[in-house]
Amino acid sequence: MAYAVEITDVHKHFKAVHALRGLSLHIERGITYGLLGPNGAGKTTLIRIMLGLLSPDSGEVRVLGARMPDKAVLRRLGYMPQQAALYDDLTVRQNIEFFAIVGGLNGDVRRAADEAIALVDLSDRARSRVRELSGGMKQRCSLACALVHQPEVLLLDEPTVGVDPQLRVQFWQHFRRLNEQGVTLIVSSHVMDEAERCDRLGFIRGGRLLAEGTASELRRRAGTATLEEAFLQFAEEAAAGSQFPVVSL
Repeated sequence: MAYAVEITDVHKHFKAVHALRGLSLHIERGITYGLLGPNGAGKTTLIRIMLGLLSPDSGEVRVLGARMPDKAVLRRLGYMPQQAALYDDLTVRQNIEFFAIVGGLNGDVRRAADEAIALVDLSDRARSRVRELSGGMKQRCSLACALVHQPEVLLLDEPTVGVDPQLRVQFWQHFRRLNEQGVTLIVSSHVMDEAERCDRLGFIRGGRLLAEGTASELRRRAGTATLEEAFLQFAEEAAAGSQFPVVSL
C-alpha cells in the first residue's frame, strides 16, 4: 500500500460555507506531510474528514486502505486537535494512560505513558491535574495522548502552538524518528518556517489545493526565495482565475 491517505474530489459544506472545494491529494506512507494555509482555509475540516469525524458531501477519503469513516481504522490513528481534548479532573498521567488504553495499545501502558510524558517534558507534572496546567503544558499533554498508543498515522492540528522554541525542536526531532519507524504524520500549520521540516507540502486556501510538492519544488515553481512568497504567488494565480495545474512533483 503506497499511500497512507487518498483523498479524491472532496467537497464539504457547512450551510452556506463551502469549506472544501473538490480537494484531492495522496499522502505516501512514512513521511511528514504539511497542510499549509491561513486560518479558515479548510485544514481542520480536512483532518476531521480523514479521521471519519465528519463525512464529505461528495468525494472519497481512504486512510490505510479503508474508506472513511471506518471504526476498525481508528485505533491505528492518532489525533491532536487544536484545542486540547483532555479531562481536567484527571492528572497528566491518568489522561495519557486512559488514551493509551482507549487507543488499544499493545504493551506496557505505564511504560508507554512514562516515555510520552518524558518526550513532552512533563515528568515533573505527571501527578498534576490538567486544570492546573498552563495552556502550553496542556498542548504538550495533548500531544502525548495522541502518540502514546503508537499509531500508524498521526494527525496533528497546529501541534506547536504555545510551545517554547526549544521544545518545538524536540517535537520535530521526535516526528522524524517516528517517520523512520514507518509512521505517517500529517501536520496542519500556518507557520511557514515549520513547513521546511515537512517532506511534502500542500498549500490550501479557500478549501482548494493551490499547489503540492516539496518545499524546494514549490519555491522553484513559484520563482520565489521563500515558501511564504511561494504561497502568495500561488494564491494570486488562483485569485486571478489562472488554470495553473496542481500536480505532484
